[in-house]
Amino acid sequence: MDRVSTPTTLLEAVTAFSDKQVAHDYFVSLRWPNGIACPRQGCGSANVAAIKGRNAWRCRECDRQFTAKVCTIFEDSPIGFDKWLPAMWMLTADRNGVSSYEVARGIGVTQKTAWFMLHRLRLAMRTNDFDRLSGEVEADETYIGGKTRRGVPKAVRIGKAGKQAKQDAKAVVMGMRERGGRVRAKVVADNRKTTLLPMLFQHVERGSVLYTDALKSYADARDAFVHEVIDHSVSYVSGRVHTNNIENARSAGRTSRRVTSTSTPTWTSKCFASTSAPRRTGRASRRRSRVRTANV
Repeated sequence: MDRVSTPTTLLEAVTAFSDKQVAHDYFVSLRWPNGIACPRQGCGSANVAAIKGRNAWRCRECDRQFTAKVCTIFEDSPIGFDKWLPAMWMLTADRNGVSSYEVARGIGVTQKTAWFMLHRLRLAMRTNDFDRLSGEVEADETYIGGKTRRGVPKAVRIGKAGKQAKQDAKAVVMGMRERGGRVRAKVVADNRKTTLLPMLFQHVERGSVLYTDALKSYADARDAFVHEVIDHSVSYVSGRVHTNNIENARSAGRTSRRVTSTSTPTWTSKCFASTSAPRRTGRASRRRSRVRTANV
């Protein structure tokens, strides 16, 4: 099987992936760059034979048949790669997200099918990297959810009680970004010290340089990190002390359509996975990385 060239533009992707066999061969070349091998757990043998007339193989070691979809997010799906790959392109090319209705119109499937495909793709976009962030790390938190005006009396919306009511109606997302590298984001219960500090200890290497805003919940971080604080009431940048990188990553997803507190975990996986790779790698490189992490 010849190596399929990687499309570099949307027009090339639509033209190439419209052919089912080309789309299938492209995925196979990404999944098995060193040759086709049995994907079954405990086997992994490269001693396989192609089944004539089908895009399938038989492993001579475990004597089981398999396709390119086995042990991936595409398994048990009747949707062909001529639909999956353009949907993947649409999702990874738009930093602000893409709706299931837009994908349905673009690739010619129903909205329910597009919704299913997007959730599978977002699952594959979650990183399996468990190493702690190190070097220079920025941390910040944000509130995600709709406005709380409807159904809330005006008296409640004003003052300290109103601020707390608005916060309670939203989900809290904590983000950490390694400068020039990876991004982590988690939905947390609140923005208190007892919640945020354990997250830092879990995801950031001790001794790293940590940049945060002046939130008092981060005050005790100086015991484990080289903690630098930027007070946003005074300035947003002081030399290398700022949290602009993590705020930029977060803002890319906050412009997504219809983000609610209940959809925040899905939004988090999509938004921060899309911004975790340095932009200089290009869309094609990020898209190949999504395919390689599709094994679940």
